[in-house]
Amino acid sequence: MKHLIAGLCAAAAVTGAASAATFTVTVDGTDAIFLAGRIDLAIPPANQPWGDKNAATDDGLRRHSGATPEEALETLPPFLTVMAGDVVRVLDPAVGGVNFFNGNAGGLFGPEGNGGAGSSNITSLGGISGYTGTQGALTGVFLSDAVPNGAPPATLPFDVNAVNIAPQLGQIFYIGDGQTPGGEFRTFTAPPGATRVFFGIPDAFGFGGVPGAYDDNDGSYRVRVGINEIPEVPLPAAPLLFLSGLAGVGFLRRKKR
Repeated sequence: MKHLIAGLCAAAAVTGAASAATFTVTVDGTDAIFLAGRIDLAIPPANQPWGDKNAATDDGLRRHSGATPEEALETLPPFLTVMAGDVVRVLDPAVGGVNFFNGNAGGLFGPEGNGGAGSSNITSLGGISGYTGTQGALTGVFLSDAVPNGAPPATLPFDVNAVNIAPQLGQIFYIGDGQTPGGEFRTFTAPPGATRVFFGIPDAFGFGGVPGAYDDNDGSYRVRVGINEIPEVPLPAAPLLFLSGLAGVGFLRRKKR
């Protein structure tokens, strides 16, 4: 009977705890964070115009007036399923590179983006907030199951040193490589009503104004994402050497015996 009670208690503990999972996500340069959840929008062929300069309209993303070398088609960003209160982390620093300049000028830029903290200031689209921060960085947004076409939340202030981020639904947040400059892994807590977390890239002409200019983007980021998972932090070199030394001493002692 004691074993049965113990087993039931253990099962209850597991059921009550938030489930943990790990995923590897690839984010292409055309994965527009402003298109998160926008299954209501039809993306026209790359050689056709789309969107306009009016931030008050919700008619799609702006494109170059002429053909680009890439003629890239905007894509809906990938997402993972979450529940309110789930904690999302990058388990390893995100890798890869994206170029968001016409003709791949300047090479690839990493997940932390290009330029300084205020080099990108993009307005909202539909129910998704604007974005301010570095150019073309890896970003995320939490959404419910609904299409985000209502009033958008305020733009989240950019803070590269922020560790614990709790954005609202529809509020774009900066991920970068997943770590602060000091090496701490950032946490992103799913708000009430959240069922999905999307990963994408913010872009615009001159990295300002209405979203767009994805039709000349190249490359991709790759990120290992944990939901309610704790990143494994490797020991610094000195403790590892110390532990190796202890192991060696133990081996010598056993050998002498």
